[in-house]
Amino acid sequence: MTNNIHQQNYEQRLAFLHDSIESGELFRIQRMLNSLRPGEIAHLVESSPPEQRKILWELIEQENEGEVLVELGDEVRTALMEDMDVNELKEAVQNLETDDMADFLRSLPNKVIHKTLASMDQQDRERVQEVLHYDEDTAGGLMDTSTLTVRPDVTVDVVLRYLRKLKELPTPLDNIYVVDKNDIFLGTLPVSTLLTSQPEELVGDIMNKNPFTISASTPSQEVAMVFEDRDLVSCPVIDEKDHKLLGCITIDDVVDVIRDEAEHSVMSMAGLNEEDDLFSPVPVAAKKRAVWLGTNLLTAFLAAWVIGQFESTLNSAIALAALMGVIPSMGGIAGSQTLTIMIRGLALGQVTNTNARSLFTKELLIGFLNGLVWAIVVFAISAIAFHEPSIGIVVAIAMLLNLIAAPIAGVLLPLLLKKLNIDPALAGSVLLTTITDVVGYAAVLGLAALTLPYWQKIFG
Repeated sequence: MTNNIHQQNYEQRLAFLHDSIESGELFRIQRMLNSLRPGEIAHLVESSPPEQRKILWELIEQENEGEVLVELGDEVRTALMEDMDVNELKEAVQNLETDDMADFLRSLPNKVIHKTLASMDQQDRERVQEVLHYDEDTAGGLMDTSTLTVRPDVTVDVVLRYLRKLKELPTPLDNIYVVDKNDIFLGTLPVSTLLTSQPEELVGDIMNKNPFTISASTPSQEVAMVFEDRDLVSCPVIDEKDHKLLGCITIDDVVDVIRDEAEHSVMSMAGLNEEDDLFSPVPVAAKKRAVWLGTNLLTAFLAAWVIGQFESTLNSAIALAALMGVIPSMGGIAGSQTLTIMIRGLALGQVTNTNARSLFTKELLIGFLNGLVWAIVVFAISAIAFHEPSIGIVVAIAMLLNLIAAPIAGVLLPLLLKKLNIDPALAGSVLLTTITDVVGYAAVLGLAALTLPYWQKIFG
């Protein structure tokens, strides 16, 4: 119900933007836009045609520009930044959190990065440079270095007075981090514990001395799994060598990782990038898709070549030509089901070398059982509808073989691609289609060439 309401509100906002631009009522748009959160503004900007985006961008208050830019996809962000000078970009990023600022700076030209860093005070500059030091797809690249820290030898009363003096607190705030004078991480002080403890108690006596921590080099996918498995709201990031506190990762950063991974999996299976602009220029979009279409054309020609090797067989059995397309089609579907399960399992870290054999056996048995069922169905259809039981036998055996080959390819391909450091979501579907097409056509036509005369003699 909540999702439906959200979608209705979103569609209403888009309609409102369109109608207001058409009628020239820009003040209404400005008031509505700046009442939304940065992520909602970014969503509306990305969903608007390019000619409307520039109008919307001019109406966004300067203090919101940086956070909106961070939320936008790479293509849309780059297009908007082309019309901004260095000073505007510096103004846009100055109020961002450390991790968001680092993400944003990575998308800027080096000249702008240096000028932006030079304009910061020393403490902020060092914090941003610390995050930039790490790959963006690691815990170090995700972390925010602006953490709240206290010493273990101070009292609860001192910590509370310290918090009251701060102008604002980081959100979400579930833990305060306890460090020594050298920033060595000692533990966490849960806010719930702080608020329920006596003023005279020492932090060292009430802190959690064995909290879960994440190394700065941990891949972002693993970070997301840790947050999911442990129901974390935040987690400290430490230097694995000297155990110094570097920063913390919060749940909002992890949600972004999960969303990006989901978009990547869906888009990659079509040969596209999750950062692609919905309204990207026609020549640019056509060029990107042409590569994918060209790859599929090559695989189609390979399948056509296989068919061409059995021309005489096809000429002697017209019903076979009508039925043979069913085999690769069924194999493609079966293989895609296995491939999807494998890609999901690899992404979630559920598929490893220790359980791959069990998974292979399971998928093979599923393919064999489905192969038997649908082989019987296709034989019955061939015998009844086409009055060709001999061809039905050939097609049925080919169906069984291809529905066994499909899950084999669906399991082994992503494992092989992963070992070769190739994204299984990107390359797996093309290779799988090639295998199921070639095996399907080769099986049905090869069997027909070798055994059809024999079955025709039996069935008359």
